[in-house]
Amino acid sequence: MGWGKKFMWQVTKRWLKASGAEFWLPLPFVAIAFWVGSSFLMAQELQQPQIAKNKLQADTQLKATVSVNILLINAVINRKQGTTQVAVETAEPILKRLELELPMTDATQIEGAIAQELQLSRQNVRQLVRYEIVE
Repeated sequence: MGWGKKFMWQVTKRWLKASGAEFWLPLPFVAIAFWVGSSFLMAQELQQPQIAKNKLQADTQLKATVSVNILLINAVINRKQGTTQVAVETAEPILKRLELELPMTDATQIEGAIAQELQLSRQNVRQLVRYEIVE
């Protein structure tokens, strides 16, 4: 190496140390190496089959039970259509009214269906229900 080249190399080395570029210049290469390595590991991991121990069942329905104070049950029986429209009035501010449509017109069947739906006794339903018959 000539004297001029040796001098330039020393000047460049001093400038790299003084400016901190000696640390910063290799940093993008380290980042690229990390990115390539992690991409390779991720691809290998995603190719492996995963066996689920607990499987999710999507065909089940969740039934929520709410306890409310029922004020009145109005049942409108439509004999021509063979249905009964039931409106349940509650004292709760969140659920003020609940409506049901039942495919029956017999009072005892209606009371049984309402009792089952609202989880009440038949006696409680008889005390609260008011019937209206539409021909």
